[in-house]
Order: sequence, then C-alpha cells, then structure tokens
Amino acid sequence: MNIVFAGTPEFALPCLDAIAASSHRLTGVLTQPDRPAGRGRKLAASPIKQRALELGVPVQQPLSLKKEAAFEELAALEPDLMVVVAYGLLLPKKVLALPRYGCINVHASLLPRWRGAAPIARAILAGDSETGVTLMQMNAGLDTGPMLVRRAVPIDSDTTAGELHDRLAALGAAELAELLGRVEQGVSGETQDDAQACYARRLDKGEAAIDWRAGADEIARAVRAFVPWPVAHAQLNGQPVRFWRAAPAAGTAGEPGAVVAASPKGIDIATGAGTLRVTELQLPGKKRMDAAAAVNGRDWVGQRFE
Repeated sequence: MNIVFAGTPEFALPCLDAIAASSHRLTGVLTQPDRPAGRGRKLAASPIKQRALELGVPVQQPLSLKKEAAFEELAALEPDLMVVVAYGLLLPKKVLALPRYGCINVHASLLPRWRGAAPIARAILAGDSETGVTLMQMNAGLDTGPMLVRRAVPIDSDTTAGELHDRLAALGAAELAELLGRVEQGVSGETQDDAQACYARRLDKGEAAIDWRAGADEIARAVRAFVPWPVAHAQLNGQPVRFWRAAPAAGTAGEPGAVVAASPKGIDIATGAGTLRVTELQLPGKKRMDAAAAVNGRDWVGQRFE
C-alpha cells in the first residue's frame, strides 16, 4: 500500500517509524507548519518533519486541508491509506474519502472516553485506573469513528503523564504495525457508544497553579498529570516553585499550603484534606532536585505556599 502519514509531536514518532519499517510504501508526510520555539523564538520543525527528512520522505505542511491546492498536493501522493496521529488539523470529508482504505487514527485513550486533545493528562487528573490506545477508522466527527483496536494499560499511582505518554506511543505503534497487515483484507470496527463519551480539553497553563484547599489526592494527581508540561506550581515568598513528584502521605494537620514537616524523604505540605509529600521540586533559578537536596541547609517548616 501507499501510505501517507499525518502527525506532528513526539507522540507520533513511533507510529511513523513503524510505517517506515513495514513492507508498505511511505509516500509522504503531513505535519504542522514550523512554529517559533525556544527563547529565541526561532522557527522550528516539528519532530515528525525532522524524522521525515531523515527518512527522505516528502513533507507537506499545509495551513489547512480545506484549500484545493493542499488537497491536490495530497492527492498527488496517491494514498491507499492515511494514518493520522496527533496531527492537529481537521481532515475534511473530501480528504477522508481520498484513500482507498480510508484514514486510521491512533488515539491515546480508551474511546469513547477522553475524546479530544489531552487524553493522557485528563485520565490522570480524573483518577482513572486505566487508559490505553484506540485505533479507529476516521469519520467527520472528533474521535468518533468505529474502533478497530482497543488496548488497555493500568495507570499506576505514581505514573506521570510523560511516562504514560511514552508507554502509549510505543503501544500505539505496535498495534498499528499489526493492523497494517490486515487492512487490505478488510477490517471492521465497533461503533462507539456516545453516551459513554467525555471530552479531554486542551491543557491550559492556569490549571497548573495549585489550590491548597483541594485534597492531597487531587493535588498529587495534578502534579503527575502536568509533567512534563505545564508543571504544577505554587508561590513561596512571592517566588514560583515547581513540583515534579509528590504523593499523599500521613502527616500533621495544618493550614492549607503550610509546610508541616521536612526531611530527606520529602517536604510535607498540609492541604484541604490530608498531607502532600513532595519528593522532587524546582526552586526559582535552580534545576530539579530531590527532597534531600532541597532540605539541605534550608528551613522549611512553618513556611507557607500560596
């Protein structure tokens, strides 16, 4: 088959590599236009564009696929199948109908739960015990197509969104590699139950500001969900402190945000319900450090985070 791949971030890389390593022909790659990045705000190519150039595969970066010129450029690649992974642009019906075998999407949740842009973080924030990947035949809706493959993985109590991201990216690629071997024989999917659907809206920086009136369980989930971005944070003496690892712990009660204990094992902070033990954090102008380094030479008890 001639396969065209559409994707943008690092999550999509294992799937692109799986197609490149298959017996099928990777005839082109679609990805988002270069964006300003870094302190210098210089234009930077997406991870998918960088890998496609390494592979010597033609790259297209349309601002929209609704324009006829972009559609014609895509059609010239003569795709039998399109594989879409975190691309970031909507595919018009005309594009969905272009490949002989349609368009397959790899999504990082157990659909219909967590349709949308940030399924990994939303699953952790909600306290879900499991998530997974779903491979679906795309239709005109947002993550609403028939499910071809659905594979679950547990969400452990200390798993961060970054760690889960890597696990699901690898799982999605493995399931895609297997599915590609069956596409030409014909595959059918299971219709999603819309009544079970919920939406994973895009993360916002403002969500990462910790509200110490919340419970320790909820705050700990937020810390895990916001790694590697936007990273949970709070103010201490007017300066931002970022939290990279934390978990609920038995501890002394106190005013929400107050540091009630500190040792090399962790910095204990009172919350609206229970105590949060921070084991890795980042002080202003410093690199990430574990609790042992953070308490060395610093007096924490009695201070209060805002």
